[in-house]
Amino acid sequence: MENKKNSVYPIFLAFLCMGFGDVVGPMVSLAKESFGLSNFMAQLLAFSGFLMFGILSVPMGIFQARRGKKVALVLGLAIACAGLILPILGGMYGGEIDFQSEGSLKYYLVLLSVLLLGAGATIMQVSGNPIMRDVSAEGRFASNLSLAQSIKAIGSSLGFLLPPFFIWAFGLNWTVLFPIYAVLVLITCLWVRSTRIQEGGRTDAVSFSSCFALLKNGYVVLMVLGIFLYVGAECCMNSGVPLLLSEEFNFDAQKEGLLISWSLFFLPVLVGRFVGAAVLRKMPANRFLLITVLLSLAGVLLVFTGHIVSTMAGVILVGLGFANIFPLIFSIAVDRMPQYSNELSGLMITAILGGAIVPLFWGYVADAGSIITAFVVPLVCLVYILFVGLRVQKS
Repeated sequence: MENKKNSVYPIFLAFLCMGFGDVVGPMVSLAKESFGLSNFMAQLLAFSGFLMFGILSVPMGIFQARRGKKVALVLGLAIACAGLILPILGGMYGGEIDFQSEGSLKYYLVLLSVLLLGAGATIMQVSGNPIMRDVSAEGRFASNLSLAQSIKAIGSSLGFLLPPFFIWAFGLNWTVLFPIYAVLVLITCLWVRSTRIQEGGRTDAVSFSSCFALLKNGYVVLMVLGIFLYVGAECCMNSGVPLLLSEEFNFDAQKEGLLISWSLFFLPVLVGRFVGAAVLRKMPANRFLLITVLLSLAGVLLVFTGHIVSTMAGVILVGLGFANIFPLIFSIAVDRMPQYSNELSGLMITAILGGAIVPLFWGYVADAGSIITAFVVPLVCLVYILFVGLRVQKS
C-alpha cells in the first residue's frame, strides 16, 4: 500500500504533462492571429497534434505490454520534450518575433513541434491511463483517474493562462510556452524513470490482431467511438471558444480572449474533475456518465442563442459536463474487461484521433457559415455520447 501511495505522485505529474498536448487548442487562435491563417489552416495545428493518436496508440499498446508501461511513459515524456525544444532552437521562446517575414517557415516549425508533442502525449496517454490502475489502491481506479484528469486539466489550462500573463508582465509572446513546458516535462521524465512501479495485467499474446480482434465486440466499438467523438467535441470547444469570443464578441485573442476562454471552459472542466473524483466514490460511474452528457448537451444548445450572457453560461455548462466523460468511458470499459487493459488502452487512445478529424469539420463549417453555426459539430458528437450513456446505464 505504501509503495502505491508513493508511486502515484509522479504519475499524477505525468498527467499534468499530458495536458500540455492540449496547447493546440489556444494555439489555434494564437497562430491564426500571428500568421494570418484561415479557420481551416489554423485547425491543421489541432490535426497535427492529434494525428499521432491514430498512428501510434495500438503499436504503443503492444510495446508497453512487452517492455512495460513505465518504459513507455518515459519514452513519451522524452519525445514530448524533444518536440518542445525544437521551436526554441528556431528562436521561438517568448522574445520578439517577426511572424510576417518568416511566417511560413516558423508556422511549419510549430506544426512539426506540435506533431512531436502529440506523439509524446499519445504514448503518455496509452501508458498513463492503465498504469494508474497499477498504482491505485483497490477500488480507487475510477476516482484516481478522474483526479488525474483534473491535474491534466491544469496542464491544459496553462496554455490559456501563461500567454496573457507573460504579455502583461514581461511583454513576451505566446511562444514562451515552449521553454516552460520543456522544463516541466524534463523534470517529470526524470522522476518517473527513478520511481519503482509494480505493474499488473497480461504481458503475453498482445499483438495487432489481439487489439483489433476486440473490435468484433460491439460494446468495445461503442466505447471506442464514444472516445473518438468526445475528444473531437472537446477539441472543437477548446479551440472554438477563443475564436467565438474574438470574432463574435470582439475580445483580443492574445489578451483577455484567452483568459476569459479559460475561465468559461477550462476552469469548469478543472472544477468538474475534482468534484467528479469525489462523486465517483459515492455514485456508480454509469449513472454519473449520463448526468454529465445531459449537462453538456444543455450547454451547447445555449451557445446557439448568440447572446453573450447565455453563450458564456452555455460554455460553462459544457465545461462542467465534459469534465469527466473521458475518464468515465475509459474506466467503465477497462473495469469491465481488465484482462485486456493494454489492448483497450491502445484502441481507446487511438480514438483520440477524433481530436484531429472532428475539428477539421468544425473549421470547414465555420468558414462556410459562421463560428456559432460550427458548434453543431460538437452537438452531433454529444448526441451519440448520450446514446452511449443510455446503453451503459441499461447494461
